[in-house]
Amino acid sequence: MSQDLISINKLSKTYSNGLNALKNINLNIKKGEILAMLGPNGAGKTTLISIICGIVTPSSGKVDVDGFDIIKDYRKTRSKIGLVPQELTLESFETVFNNVSYTRGLYSKPPNPKYIEKILKELSLWDKKDNRLRQLSGGMKRRVLIAKALSHQPSILFLDEPTAGVDVELRKDMWKIVEKLRDSGVTIILTTHYIEEAEAIADRVAVINNGEIILVDQKKELLSKMGRKKLRIDLHEKTNSIPESLKKYDLELSNNKLSITYSYDTQQQRTGITNLLQDLKDQGLKLKDLKTEESTLEKIFVTLVRENNDN
Repeated sequence: MSQDLISINKLSKTYSNGLNALKNINLNIKKGEILAMLGPNGAGKTTLISIICGIVTPSSGKVDVDGFDIIKDYRKTRSKIGLVPQELTLESFETVFNNVSYTRGLYSKPPNPKYIEKILKELSLWDKKDNRLRQLSGGMKRRVLIAKALSHQPSILFLDEPTAGVDVELRKDMWKIVEKLRDSGVTIILTTHYIEEAEAIADRVAVINNGEIILVDQKKELLSKMGRKKLRIDLHEKTNSIPESLKKYDLELSNNKLSITYSYDTQQQRTGITNLLQDLKDQGLKLKDLKTEESTLEKIFVTLVRENNDN
């Protein structure tokens, strides 16, 4: 069983303007996992990361990183963490190699050109090592941010919206980099509002809304637990309403009156489809076609956030 590398207990943050950014957060992050923090803009994702990284002070609660308190043992915890911020904050006139080496020095680490070479090669930046940062594309600058975050050999990497504003192709490249880093033993926490990002690379998903974690689960478990399937039944002829005898099923009639959608739980032993099809036939409704559709993480996320906002 993987041990907890980060332990967050009853963490809250209220800013001076009265904004409750985080409310009583409890979360354990395991060594070697990729955790995706998923939530709309303003949900509290960046505040949570900033507290763990020691940039923002919590109002209450406790955070331990590898057994060390983030406030009492600040230097120890900070040395274990690499942060890739949302903003492209780089020295434009410095070379890639010097920029990454300089960041390593900020953590009081001795120079290690061999290690810097290794991470630049892993991030496909070695051929750009002598380029000034202003000569690089946005995607390459993001890679430099990751190299800087890894320069002091941290065991934990935070990526705050790592693919915001980059094209789809580049986003997929970044996912490969993240998976490669995890394979090398780095624990990765990324915040995102791109559902497909969480679906593509995360082991677990934490959904944050209005400063609260409303759900944490294994991605596969989440998809299967909340995964409802839909069966769309296309009819040969229009039907103006769903017959009374079929009201026991979860059915929805389309606007064009030519199809019926049946929602069912994939976890149930019996889906009810066989009985439904027989009952449709008994009602004289002739079937033209059948199509099934599964829940995606996006649909689950929208449902969870809506339920949370309604409470």
